[in-house]
Amino acid sequence: MSRTLADFVAASSWADMQSQSLEARRSILNFFATALLSARDPVVMAAMRTLSPFSGTATSTVIGHARCMDAMSAAFLNAVSANLLDFDDTHPDTIIHPAAPVAAAVLALAETRRTSGREVLTAFILGVDVECRIGNAVSPRHYARGWHITSTCGIFGAAAACAKLLGLPAEGIANAIGIAASQSAGNVENLPSAAKNVSVGNAARNGLFAALLAQQGFEAAPRAIEGPLGWARTMGDELDQTRLLDGLGKTWEIAKNTYKPYPAGIVFHAVIDACLGLRQRIAGRVDQIEQVMVQGSALLLARGDRPVNNARDARVSIHHCTACGLLLGAAGVTEFEQETVDRPDIAQLRLKVKAELDRAMPDGAARVTLRLASGDVLTETVTSPRGSQAAPLSDRDIEAKLRDGIRTGRSAWDADRVIEAVWRLDAADDVGNLLQSLRPPLASR
Repeated sequence: MSRTLADFVAASSWADMQSQSLEARRSILNFFATALLSARDPVVMAAMRTLSPFSGTATSTVIGHARCMDAMSAAFLNAVSANLLDFDDTHPDTIIHPAAPVAAAVLALAETRRTSGREVLTAFILGVDVECRIGNAVSPRHYARGWHITSTCGIFGAAAACAKLLGLPAEGIANAIGIAASQSAGNVENLPSAAKNVSVGNAARNGLFAALLAQQGFEAAPRAIEGPLGWARTMGDELDQTRLLDGLGKTWEIAKNTYKPYPAGIVFHAVIDACLGLRQRIAGRVDQIEQVMVQGSALLLARGDRPVNNARDARVSIHHCTACGLLLGAAGVTEFEQETVDRPDIAQLRLKVKAELDRAMPDGAARVTLRLASGDVLTETVTSPRGSQAAPLSDRDIEAKLRDGIRTGRSAWDADRVIEAVWRLDAADDVGNLLQSLRPPLASR
């Protein structure tokens, strides 16, 4: 299987996937939006302080900053910042966040060598395809078992993409994928903590590392993923070969990508949309709400029927998403910060929210029912929330998200220049020069 994927990656060219260029640039624009939003978050700054004393030659951009770091450190930091607030792109079939591990690794590597935008986009599209196809082959059992699939599968996408960018032959790409299998890690239990972001950062950094090792002649077992003691069986899964290989080279997983309007787990977006609709219908009578019932699939309840103790909990909480939608009429970055989490009125409304399983509801859908003191009962059902494939964000929506990210994240980067650079990425002769042009002067640090 590793060799089949490697043959596909090695043989593919820009001409094969040019049709996916727009979606790839939308994904990369969203990647910059979320990375710029979190670039100066205490978690990212702590990671930067940790890595700085050990950083090698400063070749690669740290998004949102004026300084560079070595490629592997930059890949780690940019993946962490892109994924930190759970606001990055989502592949609905697997709940993988494709761009964070792959774009972070590819862009960091591109700055170490003269690489065109088309080469970067080709590698990125292929990396997303590899990570999501491997994710397809083990979903949904893999995530349900406790593996954080963005991290565990993202490393394969990063390795394949970087190996492609390095120009490795099929054998070298297969070795990179196999080396990545020895480094795949990340667990769902850590989602409410910064430890989750460590595994996403490692997916980018170690995927790049795997490709560089393969370039130097490191070898891996031919069946490192699918062998009897390989990655899949070690993780507890049997690979679904059909889902892995069906349509390989003909259909593209990036075409399924979605982009979030809210910085919360994607399964909560229908809850938020339903509550925003109900808020309009009750016309200011929020103080009359006696009970809120949220019904949805087992995935919704497993992810979000939990107490809220901090901002990270809030991003994966049915109760907090409900309270924000109904009381505040918004679910942006501010609504998931600790100050909002601690508000007495929000906490009181969270206590009125109950979650109930409805096995007939598909993943990603939700039904919210309010009971008011007047005796009125109002229900709102959302099956295709804003940002889903059925109701996608527009290019202008993603641009606005980036502008908000720069403003909220207090970055000195210029939004218009970033937006222009990403939209014309396919015409860039040297991505390194392009990224360098986006960084503000060092005095702006």
